[in-house]
Amino acid sequence: MLRAGLKVNGPQLALACASHAGSSAHLEVAQSTLVSVGLDERALLNTPDKPLGAAERAAWGDKAPTSLAANCSGKHSAMVATCATNGWDLATYKSPDHPLQVAIRKEFEKLSGEQITKVGVDGCGAALFAISLRALAQAIRSLTLSQESIHQEVVNACRNNPVMVSGIGRLPTVLMEKVPGLFVKDGAEGVMVMSLPQGQTIVWKMSDGSQRGASSLAIATLSQLGINVDLEREKVMGDGQVVGEIRASKLVLHG
Repeated sequence: MLRAGLKVNGPQLALACASHAGSSAHLEVAQSTLVSVGLDERALLNTPDKPLGAAERAAWGDKAPTSLAANCSGKHSAMVATCATNGWDLATYKSPDHPLQVAIRKEFEKLSGEQITKVGVDGCGAALFAISLRALAQAIRSLTLSQESIHQEVVNACRNNPVMVSGIGRLPTVLMEKVPGLFVKDGAEGVMVMSLPQGQTIVWKMSDGSQRGASSLAIATLSQLGINVDLEREKVMGDGQVVGEIRASKLVLHG
């Protein structure tokens, strides 16, 4: 989107990469992206939802779901802002054949080194480009190591605005706050990526689609790279009491 002329500040760009918790700060930044090109929430065509974060959802109460509160509203705000900047049709921006999605697909193929042959529909309604885990790792590594100013702008925006990428107390944000230079992003169906400035990149996909155990896996994988993270492992509860914790088994990292 930056390559297509999108003009945003650091927090707005980080939110464009986010699966955010839905705090008031997240919603305000998403709205500011829309306002910057003369649009409002009515331009968003992502699936309406309540905030993703537990605390944020509780604070939301009985209010109806909205497109702005959905965890991907930062991405969609950036998408429609890019379309407005280029004079592209706003009503079809989610379609795989739209100039916006074609540009995103080409950038993804360039970074991953893998041709995209299957396109689905994300939960938010946007085009979803399927690639292998290895190609995803290559894409994130390429993004991290790239000397191109656009790529560095994306990575630095996320590193400098970790709360925008996820939310206070959420794993991606906590990891980026604790490990200088680390880039982290989680996704639906138990996907997570982590990449260090030197290019070491870790990608995983939970087979059951959940993020249960993600913090323990993050501790274990970073430890193998010589980085010790002071992060509490997830507890196992029994009869209302803590009876254990989730630990990662012996890991074998493939390069």
